[in-house]
Amino acid sequence: MSTVEVPVLIVGGGGSGLAASVFLSGHGVEHLLVERRADTSRLPKAHYINQRTMGIFRQYGLADDVAEPAAAPEQFGKVRWQTTLTGPGPLDGRIIHEMDGFGGGTLRETYEAAGPVMPAKLPQLRLEPVLRRHAEERNPGRVRFGHELVSLTEDEGGSGVTAEIRSTETGETTTVVARYVIAADAGRTVGPALGVRMEGLPALFDATTAYFSADLSQWWTEGSVITWFLNPYRRELSSALIEMGPTWGKHCEEWGLHLPLVGIDSTDEEAVVGRIREVLGLPDLELTLHDVTSWSVEAVLAERYRHGRAFLVGDAAHRQPPAVGLGLNSGIQDAHNLAWKLAAVLQGRAGDSLLDTYEAERRPVGQYNLGWAMSAASHHQVVIDAAVGLGPHVPPERRTPVFFSYFSPTPVGAAQRARAAEIFATHRGECQALDVETGFAYEQGAVVPDGSRPPARSPLGDEYRPTTRPGHLLPHAWVERDGTRVSTHDLVGSGTGFVLITGADGAAWTRAAELAAEKLSVPVTTVRIGDGGEYTDADGAWQRLRETDGAGAVLVRPDQHVAWRATGAEADPAGALTEALSLVLGHRTP
Repeated sequence: MSTVEVPVLIVGGGGSGLAASVFLSGHGVEHLLVERRADTSRLPKAHYINQRTMGIFRQYGLADDVAEPAAAPEQFGKVRWQTTLTGPGPLDGRIIHEMDGFGGGTLRETYEAAGPVMPAKLPQLRLEPVLRRHAEERNPGRVRFGHELVSLTEDEGGSGVTAEIRSTETGETTTVVARYVIAADAGRTVGPALGVRMEGLPALFDATTAYFSADLSQWWTEGSVITWFLNPYRRELSSALIEMGPTWGKHCEEWGLHLPLVGIDSTDEEAVVGRIREVLGLPDLELTLHDVTSWSVEAVLAERYRHGRAFLVGDAAHRQPPAVGLGLNSGIQDAHNLAWKLAAVLQGRAGDSLLDTYEAERRPVGQYNLGWAMSAASHHQVVIDAAVGLGPHVPPERRTPVFFSYFSPTPVGAAQRARAAEIFATHRGECQALDVETGFAYEQGAVVPDGSRPPARSPLGDEYRPTTRPGHLLPHAWVERDGTRVSTHDLVGSGTGFVLITGADGAAWTRAAELAAEKLSVPVTTVRIGDGGEYTDADGAWQRLRETDGAGAVLVRPDQHVAWRATGAEADPAGALTEALSLVLGHRTP
């Protein structure tokens, strides 16, 4: 049995684990990733990469490689409800309602103002290979698929962990001694070994998804991230169809169908194929069934995100309904938050207490996201069906007449459609939730509050209000240097240093940053935006967003969140900045 010593062990090679590997490599942290599967996901599963996650990918040089095979918002930026895909009857293939979502259509300008890169649609079976390639290139020989965790113990004195890893191919075991472990294994191994308790509802309901290949180009209306079928004849045939690529639009080859299997055995391939044809209204459709997954929808959150030397990310920390697409995105954002903190501690720039802020910051976000996904899923199941006049009180024999009334060219039909449109508009809490995706903030943790109140959040999460208030994401604005336009987010880079952004009157902050960096051995880069600075304010957006005057400053963490700010000049800028950095890094107690 061989022994490997490494600062960080990552258990799990899904989206969160592979992202954590890329981020740690960006910070220069040695690590080993082990994954029990022989390869990345063979199922599409999560398919929406929200704007904040794409912004993180941009920070680490991943965005272009992710965007290249992905669908852009103009290819998926609608949510659609229709009766059936096709069929011979007057109610078949009818559009009930559609609305813009996820940065598409009329939302584009709003999303472009919020960040330097747009959301993307790329199922996990295509995303994970991109992440794996980057992880392996940046950490050669230390990303090992086909290796499973057998045991995990914390060393006496709490100085590290010892793990036993086994090759699933040869059975050979390796002892790994690490200072810290990241659990990105969906709660399969590390959590049980540590006695992690998940709080919430472990079994909301069961769901089934069929993945298949078929040519639907003759009937498919392209442009939607998801098309919901509200069957006008039989309730049990209502379902949802999702493009899974690799070609996007009418000529998409692969599909995911959230499939009602009432009275059907999910292991009976012939029966499942028959139900797919029945749902789509295509009794003679030629298709290849790749897989049928039956899964339990959960709403659970880890009691703690940190257990000694172990940190939970992704599904190991939180599992929620797929509504709003917050699961995978939240997991990657967990890893983003944790990586720079591990780097700061391992490189001697911060005390271990900085790692406690991971839970203090990310668990409230996980709890919020779980509740939001629960609310969105419940709303869709109950309210949206009722929008067209359906519901548990409507007997089966009334279902078809309700749809005839809905589409009728009469005053009653017009009123029914108008009422439905207002109810459908509330779905923006799921498909236009930009503030939920981007506006989350850290109220406690590695931040120095300044006493200001957070901007009001819109009840349906569809209005994002950027701010430099400590704990919030640095507002995006385009700035220019020597004719090159970059985002304020790009000023942070992918290293472990902090960035201090000041204005035309902030020359004193340059020397202050030098003194603070020297005293605390922490890289701090000063950037002046405005006349006389390194960067010009391309269209005046930064001046509108900075919430400081020209002599103030905004201190930004390596994860692009604001750590501290001075709204104006300070009598002792070096002292103020040094104190702020000391508080953020855990050198001082507030």
